[in-house]
Amino acid sequence: MTDMEKKVLFLCTQNACRSQMAEGMVNGMKLTGVRAFSAGTMPFRVHPLALKALKEAGVDTGSARSKHVDEFRGKKFDLVITLCSKAREACPVWPAQGKRLHFGLPDPAEAPGTEEERLMAFRRVLELIEKELLPLVERELGLKAD
Repeated sequence: MTDMEKKVLFLCTQNACRSQMAEGMVNGMKLTGVRAFSAGTMPFRVHPLALKALKEAGVDTGSARSKHVDEFRGKKFDLVITLCSKAREACPVWPAQGKRLHFGLPDPAEAPGTEEERLMAFRRVLELIEKELLPLVERELGLKAD
């Protein structure tokens, strides 16, 4: 990471699905000048279907691990994005510099059905991240014009 890179932190409750996928997509898509991190207010383990969906998208998941938000307290982020309502409520104020946004995503871990049907839910969230969240990150960090 260089000093010129902008940093974005994605927050979710468990840091198991949505925030992991957002971090992976930002870093895996190699957005120029951006480095992503993720954390949870009550971290668990990275969901296996999140890892599978990311791998299908060509994202290296070798270093994926659930992290507690406290690992990042006091660190500077240019942008902090909550991806679930519970994380937004648990972290109403980020005690550091940086802009704060909420971008709600459905929780694919709650999808019913067979493993393939559940995997489809993870793929849909990944598509939302790629088509809507990544452009938002670029705009908010001043990397892409409206």
